Amino acid sequence: MDLSDAITIASSGMKAHGSRLKVISENLANATSTSQTPGGEPFRRKVLTFGNVLDRTVNAQLVKVKSIGPDRSDFELKFDPQHPAANADGYVMTPNVNPIIEMADMREAQRSYDANLTVIETSIGMLKQTISVLNS
Repeated sequence: MDLSDAITIASSGMKAHGSRLKVISENLANATSTSQTPGGEPFRRKVLTFGNVLDRTVNAQLVKVKSIGPDRSDFELKFDPQHPAANADGYVMTPNVNPIIEMADMREAQRSYDANLTVIETSIGMLKQTISVLNS
């Protein structure tokens, strides 16, 4: 594997974790989004899964976003009979988004993104050093 292959592999990781950060941001932005109709469902948390795809040009597995789908965990119920989305018993379904989990996921995704960026920066630095040595 040469340095350009390392850059290709790392950039696929950056792209995948960038998508993960977008999903996490959407979850956080909607952490308090309830329905406006009585008994209606609130925002449902989204989850992202990764998959490996063989890239024959670099002869390596690249990480890609396999799917983005709903988290099927239960909604929490909150007693608020004055809310427009309250059911007949006065309970409102709240999103299944836990901001603490989202922030932990965001930190992990950011660190993974940064690690891939470091691989790219190091590879480019090595290429520059190689060109410098060849030109001297």
